Amino acid sequence: MTIYLIIGFIAGLLIGRYRIYRIQNKGEALVSANIESSFKSPYYHLFNNVTLTAKNGTTQVDHVLLSRFGVFVIETKHYSGWIFGNANSPNWTQTIYKSKSSFQNPLRQNYKHIKALQATLDFLPKECIHSLVVFTGDAEFKTEMPVNVMKLDDLKLYLQSFKTEVMSENRMQFCIGRIEAQRYALTQETDIEHAKLLNNKYKRH
Repeated sequence: MTIYLIIGFIAGLLIGRYRIYRIQNKGEALVSANIESSFKSPYYHLFNNVTLTAKNGTTQVDHVLLSRFGVFVIETKHYSGWIFGNANSPNWTQTIYKSKSSFQNPLRQNYKHIKALQATLDFLPKECIHSLVVFTGDAEFKTEMPVNVMKLDDLKLYLQSFKTEVMSENRMQFCIGRIEAQRYALTQETDIEHAKLLNNKYKRH
């Protein structure tokens, strides 16, 4: 436990020590800026682009916001047009003028991320880890927006609604250390390897 606390403490003090080669896409950058402007240490710690071991390979998480009030696993979508979908559909639909395209239900996509975080932070109660999908573009939902899916403008109020502390500062630093120790390095090789695993997975289906 001590080693994770040390790693977490150092990570909290030296957030900028990693040089991230991969530039965030516009949506991810907007979510990061929104969170970092309002949710600061020692109560919050934001990870971006976290690659973890998962069943049958790896999984990449856009954002993990660790806080004294819970762990928020965030999938970001920067879309325009009209969006149609519900929580149980395997795919959602984006419509721009007369053009339609489908994409994986981001709640299902984030479920794998949630499972990876639960395995990484296996000492935390599962109810402390929350799934969240944030749309940052000018997309308009034409069906009812599912629970835990929101536009960027609603993110701050949503996060602020969690007011009950579920972990101490030491436990939070331990969580930071555990993620830092288990995440893959922020390198191009990590992204390439993850892309290969995804490609092989979907070739089989």
